[in-house]
Amino acid sequence: MSFNTEELVEAFIAIRTARDELKKKYEADDAVLEEDMNKIKVELLKICNTVGADTIKTSSGTVMRKLNERFYCSDWNVFGKFVLENSAVELLERRIHQTNFKQFMSEHEGDGLPPGVNAMREFDVTIRKPSSSSVVNN
Repeated sequence: MSFNTEELVEAFIAIRTARDELKKKYEADDAVLEEDMNKIKVELLKICNTVGADTIKTSSGTVMRKLNERFYCSDWNVFGKFVLENSAVELLERRIHQTNFKQFMSEHEGDGLPPGVNAMREFDVTIRKPSSSSVVNN
């Protein structure tokens, strides 16, 4: 079976549009359900606080109250100095900032990758809907 470029692009855009519509409907329906669940969680948390319980067992399931903690930085310069002074690199996440690293590599072109860094490069295809001034090439 042979397809031409026009047919493939048309099919791709049709599928993408259908997926977008499904996703919008799912996200709208899911948002309603999530809001309902959050209202119930607020009420259950009130009950846990009122009775002073971290766990409440029912015949339908178990409610568990837990403390969630997240830490954030309000001053990266001060925190960066703290990390360096305390040799506490483990306080940071281990990932490369892609934009900054690309900039670094462009400034050090020809030096190769730093030790311990690998690169993955692959081609991808992007398909756009036609504009009023586009030209078709097969």
